[in-house]
Amino acid sequence: MTTTQLPPAPGDPGAGGQVLSPAELARVRADFPLLAREVNGRRLVYLDWGATSQKPEVVIDAEQDYYLSRNAAVHRGAHTLAGEATELFEAARGDVARLVGVGEGELVWTSGATAGLNLLAYAMQNASLGSGGAAARRFALGPGDEIVVTELEHHANLIPWQQLAARTGATLRWIPATDSGRLDLSDLPAVVGERARVVAVTHASNVTGAVTDLAPIVARAHEVGALVVLDACQSAPHLPLDLTALDVDFAVFSGHKVLAPHGVGALYGRRELLEALPTVFTGGSMVEVVTMETATFLPPPQKFEAGTQPVAEAVGFGAAAQYLTDLGMAGIAAHEHELTQRLLAGIARVPHVRVLGPTDATDRVGVVSFEVAGVHPHDVGQVLDAEGIAVRVGHHCAQPIHRRLGAASSVRASLGVASSTEDVDAFLAVLPTVRPFFGLGE
Repeated sequence: MTTTQLPPAPGDPGAGGQVLSPAELARVRADFPLLAREVNGRRLVYLDWGATSQKPEVVIDAEQDYYLSRNAAVHRGAHTLAGEATELFEAARGDVARLVGVGEGELVWTSGATAGLNLLAYAMQNASLGSGGAAARRFALGPGDEIVVTELEHHANLIPWQQLAARTGATLRWIPATDSGRLDLSDLPAVVGERARVVAVTHASNVTGAVTDLAPIVARAHEVGALVVLDACQSAPHLPLDLTALDVDFAVFSGHKVLAPHGVGALYGRRELLEALPTVFTGGSMVEVVTMETATFLPPPQKFEAGTQPVAEAVGFGAAAQYLTDLGMAGIAAHEHELTQRLLAGIARVPHVRVLGPTDATDRVGVVSFEVAGVHPHDVGQVLDAEGIAVRVGHHCAQPIHRRLGAASSVRASLGVASSTEDVDAFLAVLPTVRPFFGLGE
């Protein structure tokens, strides 16, 4: 098993790196065994990385090796296997933490981004009920307080905050979206007002692909004393990410979108915030001293990791993080940016297709949602699948932004590290045949 080391990115890692050469990309694709299969007698063209990523062999091997030779309960035993398993588990935390620019003690394992956001929302509810003592009062919400989200959020970063507002009496507000599927920040000081306590925002929309201009949002939120919660589900797999430099207070991302196994994700929190945040799940593995009347809890991140953890999945997540680090996120971003340009330009040449979101590749990731006039997205997806092309159809767990852009649902083609020019061209060759297939003309 070998992986491709991309050329180092010049200057700021966020400025982008060099695009993969055909030979380099061929070596990357060879790392993903599933991409070699056929679907409906055709070469698989996987354009559903936004829903879940395919897994490189190093991740599959890491998870399998854990079960074959290291499997044991972590943080619970003194025997050799328990020690090795614990060492792997914590080493994986370090690998993932370094990928996103945070300290190991600032990364909590969760089952995914949704679990991380719910953990955070319920912890704030506990603070609102008095848990956590004086240190936790900074998280308490009540009538008169405001939680700010955006119209671009997928349901995972919307509904937990709706529910928290309903349970605490706080008011939910949102930053609107523009017709082009970006955030409208023209009235930011009014939306993120003096009563704002939480601002939860996506880093990149899973519908429009638009990358959020975070700096003014973070600055305004901190100006009024609000916490910034970043949903990095669609940025962590595709862009260089330094959560410390972005100055957000919390962030979440899912492992399965970042080449890792399903069932594992991460919640980042600034160390002093995690120390003050009340617990949500309690029980074994997160305690210091327990009597029949009371218990004291371990420092973070362990105080948020009650019970058995997804150890093999975390080990796989660590392998995925190391794989991406070895490739270089700046190079991955540059590669996907070039493919996104090609995808958008090709779609623009197909009549009766409307892209939901920016129609150029500036400040966006390779997530392209679109409608084909007169054809239901599910039918578009079936025509593509018949040719071996996998895309997502539906509302992508983001009904409000679809409604804002005048669509009930859409088709979504999304790119990943192993996507190729051939993938994009195969998709673009079939897309013009969709309407004629249903007798609608070109």
